[in-house]
Amino acid sequence: MSQVTLSARAGQEPTTAEKIRKLPWSIAAYATNSVFAQFTFFGSTFVLLVSQLGLSKAQIGTLLSFFPYTGLIALFIAPAVARFGYKRTYLTFFASRKLVAAGLLLTPLLLDRFGFQATLVYVYAVTLLFALCRSIGETGYYPWNQEYVPSSIRGKYSATTNMFSTLTGLVAVTAASFVIERSAGLSGFMSLIAAGVVFGLVSVWCSSHTPGGAPVARSGTNAGAGRDLRGALADGNFLRFLFGVSFITLAVAPLTAFLPLFMEEQVGISAGNVVLIQTGTLTGGLLSTYWWGWAADRYGSQPTTLLGAFILVLLPILWMAMPRHSELSLYAALAIALLQGIANMGWLIGSARLFHVNIVPPAKKTDYMALHYAWVGIVGGTSQLVGGQLLQATAGVSGRFLVFTIDPYVSLFALGLIFPLVSILLLRGVQADSRVTAEEFAFMFLRGNPFRAMSSLVGYHLAKDEHATVLVTESLGKANSPITVDELLQALADPRFNVRYEAIISIARMRPDPRLTEALVKLIQGSELALSVNAAWALGRIGDPMAVAALREGLNSDYRSIRAHCARALGTLGDTDIVSLLQGRLQNEPDKGLQMAYASALGNLGIKDTTPTLLQLLAKTGNEGARMELALSLARLLGEEHRFIQLWRQTRDEVGTAVSQAVTALKKRVGKDGADRDLAAAIDACADAFARNELARGVALLSRLLPLLPLAEFDETAAAVLRECAKRLNQFQDDRLEYVLLTLHAITVGWRPS
Repeated sequence: MSQVTLSARAGQEPTTAEKIRKLPWSIAAYATNSVFAQFTFFGSTFVLLVSQLGLSKAQIGTLLSFFPYTGLIALFIAPAVARFGYKRTYLTFFASRKLVAAGLLLTPLLLDRFGFQATLVYVYAVTLLFALCRSIGETGYYPWNQEYVPSSIRGKYSATTNMFSTLTGLVAVTAASFVIERSAGLSGFMSLIAAGVVFGLVSVWCSSHTPGGAPVARSGTNAGAGRDLRGALADGNFLRFLFGVSFITLAVAPLTAFLPLFMEEQVGISAGNVVLIQTGTLTGGLLSTYWWGWAADRYGSQPTTLLGAFILVLLPILWMAMPRHSELSLYAALAIALLQGIANMGWLIGSARLFHVNIVPPAKKTDYMALHYAWVGIVGGTSQLVGGQLLQATAGVSGRFLVFTIDPYVSLFALGLIFPLVSILLLRGVQADSRVTAEEFAFMFLRGNPFRAMSSLVGYHLAKDEHATVLVTESLGKANSPITVDELLQALADPRFNVRYEAIISIARMRPDPRLTEALVKLIQGSELALSVNAAWALGRIGDPMAVAALREGLNSDYRSIRAHCARALGTLGDTDIVSLLQGRLQNEPDKGLQMAYASALGNLGIKDTTPTLLQLLAKTGNEGARMELALSLARLLGEEHRFIQLWRQTRDEVGTAVSQAVTALKKRVGKDGADRDLAAAIDACADAFARNELARGVALLSRLLPLLPLAEFDETAAAVLRECAKRLNQFQDDRLEYVLLTLHAITVGWRPS
């Protein structure tokens, strides 16, 4: 390959396949850098270290503000970083910051020889230089990250990255807790810093294998300083996101920074155990990270971001109410930290995806990201300064309100409660790719069986053969959860017929969903007859009114089976606009199956003037199952369908006894005069015959008592049914049980004694 070709490729963005192939290097870099972060500047370890050195809370707040405030440099160096190369900038300055962090190892020596003030200045200087290197490196990192992570899997990537970095962080925090608890003075802190620097350099080496981040030519779209800042600042979507992130930062940053001191001073947890509490946060993040990433990719960035922010609102309430100086304090702190980890992960994964995929235009990433980084730096630095000053100013606050203990940290808890709510209001207005709202997203996991749904999703993607896939597809439907909609749609498009067939049955178990309805409608209009018929049935079972138009079209299908199932489905859906069409077809349709379908639909619709037609059809129908369905249609016209079904079920076990009991129950409606006494006697005789299982005699007696009924006290439909039943009972005797059931049902629901 020529040198010219190699140079041309060097400036090109890597292909998606290459990006995905190299992502494990990025994940490894995150994981090793997590150890560096926990052992140096970004865990409880550093706050406890400087507190042990003797820094006040205000001084600690000032020190921590260096990290975000130095982000302002991004505004001025972004074009130069683009020209130097995003990747090269990141590697250079992240390697440099690891060496700067090693300078903290001199702290005990300086404290011993030169005293507190000199050591304070030195720690400030090292921290400031570290923060500068970090800010310059991250100015290159964020545009590079947007480039090398495909948008389609950003949620999954974030989840995987956070999962591995959380695992290593969990081990690091546990180790740090063990070391600090068993070390005297500053020796334990120094050991952790030395180990952290080693892991940090390994992280930089792993990052060097990640593709992309090539230098941008001066004449490129990103060349020139300040060329697009006004355009970015005029982007309302970008500004809403900035302010939404700002309020979360103002709430979370100082609270997270000073929480270790709160645990040690107010709750009474030892320094080693304070570090151990971070394992709760990391565990919460680890357990939820993949779920958050999956949810962000599937349902969009915005609902996951907002749900994470809402959980953050709950944390200050729990911290204020937790037991103090108790054996339960550590366990309560770990439980709250677990929830904190879940909330943090939701916010981080959701907001990061929202920012990279929906907020920042790739062609303008340098300036958008520089503004974002600088603004978050200003807000983050201010939050740390204000947090330290608030704690200093409220040092004497104490008291109790209901179950809440009031202490100097109450001001930070108040910010942690109010500001996330403001952030939620702002971020709701951000335009995003979400097809569901935050409320729909949250309630999605409260409908159906979310645990079965999640396990079915895992099983679906792990199924290795057709039989296993069919079984898991069945489980997806039985979960009756909106979480499984995407997998059911995939199953509906599966090349294996049995999987597609099972998917339709499973979808029929679901609540109405526009995407499922649309998919079934397409099947009705397709050429696979077996699936089309089943899809029509499923639409009727689901009960989504959106399907009515397609089912009406199906009434004109070339296939009788599709016409039949569409008619039944429309009857189930209560589409009264097709009544006249069905009545006309029922009168003229020669096909028995279609006759049954139209009759069933009209029965479901409660169209009583079709009673004579249904009675005629019942009399000439030979198939037992079809006759019982026609009888059910007539029972529906009479009302109280459940009574008919209940009587039919009872007769499945023992006909004579069940019918005898139903006949006996009719006596409750009989009066005391002479005519009624004759009717009561006829009822007793009929009930006795059925009780003795003399079905032929019982049917004959039932037909004889019908003329004794006061038909004037029956509604018109019931009277017509009884007249027909009297004739057919004499004709068919005990060969047609449906007439016996229909007679008893008509008397039960149609007789309204005056």
